[in-house]
Amino acid sequence: MQGSLFPAGDREFKDHPKFSGVRIAIQVSSQESSAVGVSQLLIQPGVEIPAHTHDTQADSIYVVSGEGEVYLNGSWHPVAADDYIFAPAGAEHGVRNSGRQELKLFIHHSPPLF
Repeated sequence: MQGSLFPAGDREFKDHPKFSGVRIAIQVSSQESSAVGVSQLLIQPGVEIPAHTHDTQADSIYVVSGEGEVYLNGSWHPVAADDYIFAPAGAEHGVRNSGRQELKLFIHHSPPLF
């Protein structure tokens, strides 16, 4: 087994399959790893990913840039660059960009979601 390098310039962002106004770059999928999936999300201002759960995936989310809000434990909380969010499997969570600029998130799903 070998490691992988993902240069920033090589990332290919595509429209998210479920959420309008969200773009996704999948870096590690279930094809590459059965343990973890890695992706980046770009969320446009005013766009919300509604509160939802994952039956088997834990979400580990790092805010790379921008400002927004995250839904955890029954309420919305402000988030900004360098904040970290953890939502274990079954925990209701969501995110919305309440700022003026794109909200960029770095996400680990364990096991992979995609």
